[in-house]
Amino acid sequence: MSKFPIPKHMLFVCTGSKCAKRGGKELFKSVKSFIKYHPNGHQLELIRIECTDRCDYAPVCTMQPANIWLKEYSGKQVLKLVSELLNDPKED
Repeated sequence: MSKFPIPKHMLFVCTGSKCAKRGGKELFKSVKSFIKYHPNGHQLELIRIECTDRCDYAPVCTMQPANIWLKEYSGKQVLKLVSELLNDPKED
């Protein structure tokens, strides 16, 4: 039986129609590339979701298990949050 990796954090990025048009699709690609090359990238799992049903606030993403919700974000804001999370010495 193969080992099933369990990440410490998960980032759910909505890529439904409104979120995708407002930056969700680009964010998903940016974060995917960022965690691929980050030394602690294995601590975060990136998950694309179709819709959070919060289209009025698009784009929307959520960080779990901290239950952080970001709305109308910029890609830089999310990458900064991810970077801080992965560089936190308490998380090692």
